[in-house]
Amino acid sequence: MQDFPDISIPLGDGADFIVNFLDDNLGPFFDFIFWLTSSTISTFDDFLNFLPWWLILIVIFVIGLYFQNWKSGLLFSTFIFLVGSFGFWEELMITVAIVITAVVICIFIGIPIGIIMALYKPFSVFMRPILDAMQTMPSFIYLIPVIFFFALGNVPAVFATIIYAVPPVIRLTELAIRNVDQEVVESAESFGSSRKQILFKVQLPQAIPTIMAGINQTTMMALAMVVIASMVGAGGLGEQVLIAINRLDIALGFEAGISIVFLAIIIDRVTSGIGDKFQRNKGDH
Repeated sequence: MQDFPDISIPLGDGADFIVNFLDDNLGPFFDFIFWLTSSTISTFDDFLNFLPWWLILIVIFVIGLYFQNWKSGLLFSTFIFLVGSFGFWEELMITVAIVITAVVICIFIGIPIGIIMALYKPFSVFMRPILDAMQTMPSFIYLIPVIFFFALGNVPAVFATIIYAVPPVIRLTELAIRNVDQEVVESAESFGSSRKQILFKVQLPQAIPTIMAGINQTTMMALAMVVIASMVGAGGLGEQVLIAINRLDIALGFEAGISIVFLAIIIDRVTSGIGDKFQRNKGDH
């Protein structure tokens, strides 16, 4: 009576069947996705490496100055300079390219899904447990199917990152649209605005600050996947952390780890600053 009964529910076999079915029937589609994503990462990486290091420092300073203040701009430039001084300039560029690619795809996927969830309650009810699973599933699990579809390299790293990082932008987009003042929406309806006009001219402008908060969280979660993604062949700073772990190299591990911290601080402050700008502009109007 103390032993668990001899019952086996092959739920994992079902997941295995679905993955194999998709691989067998959508091979050309996955090949196209692989080519498109790989080309995007390479384009960002080539462009960043084409720019002189000093120009990138100036751009970082200007970004910090515009979205925060001159002290932040100087601090951001110092952070990037330090990463270069560690010998991680190329690794930094590929990390930024991977994160940018993943976040852009998350935005294109997440914001429309969040809007649909806000407008259609049944779809929201359907999506919420899926988003819960995406956020609570151990991130290592995402590496298995993406390796199956895309082999090793930066592409599976991007898609594992997308699965892990896209829920915040979806959730906060839905929340932002739902929290738009109903009196404003009703006023627009009374003036004969269509549903499309209400969405794009009333709800989305009002929701942008909250949506930007979601993009901020998504970006930070994408950066958090950098080290894990290195396990499927992704280059960049995460790869250096993985090498340091394998070698028990404290110096390399500290420098690679603090470089990721520097990048996270810059991304967090910049995306927060973008949200604050929208909030101030909204208040002025």
